[in-house]
Amino acid sequence: MNAMILAAGRGNRMRPLTDHTPKPLLKAGGKSLILYHIERLITAGIHELVINHAHLGEQIETALGDGSRFGARIRYSPEPQALETGGGIFKALPLLGSAPFLVVNGDVWTDINPAEVQMTPGDLAHLVLVDNPPHNPDGDFALAEGRVHPDGTPRLTFSGIGIYDPALFADCSSGAFPLAPLLREAMCERRVGGQHHRGQWLDIGTPERLAELDQMLQRD
Repeated sequence: MNAMILAAGRGNRMRPLTDHTPKPLLKAGGKSLILYHIERLITAGIHELVINHAHLGEQIETALGDGSRFGARIRYSPEPQALETGGGIFKALPLLGSAPFLVVNGDVWTDINPAEVQMTPGDLAHLVLVDNPPHNPDGDFALAEGRVHPDGTPRLTFSGIGIYDPALFADCSSGAFPLAPLLREAMCERRVGGQHHRGQWLDIGTPERLAELDQMLQRD
């Protein structure tokens, strides 16, 4: 399986930290956020990686190179302007191949094992959901008997980790667009599976959360 790490966000809520450093290269526990993802993917046996970037993206390419020193092959999908999640994935499809692929938000930290994320044949997507954090108390989607639904209770938060079939993007066109409407349409067709990850997960969206993660990792 190929994997994509989403790293094109501007990180406005992280300013001024992201004025001169792209968010995926910010450090916690002495290591760049994106390196935690790369290491977990490699450990899970996923070596073919695609990384999109926009804001200060050349720093990401300089820092990671072709991935060979990590035991990976990294290819890049540069975006002159950030294309949002859906548009960024769509632009990278030629690099991701014709089989389902794993996508990970570059600005989250989690202890999930990517090898445990599996999509049911015939589905268009499989999402990893987590307990609702304080900054998203109402959640995003409902999960029942392995199916993800746009409505219902109890609601969980989308972790930013999922597997997608390229067919999910069959009717899309180049440009910036969000992923959520595509997922909701597929949910209505009952073609989105999911799992509830009860382990560690943090959305590193603010300097305070980055500091929280850094303190946690320093203790460990």
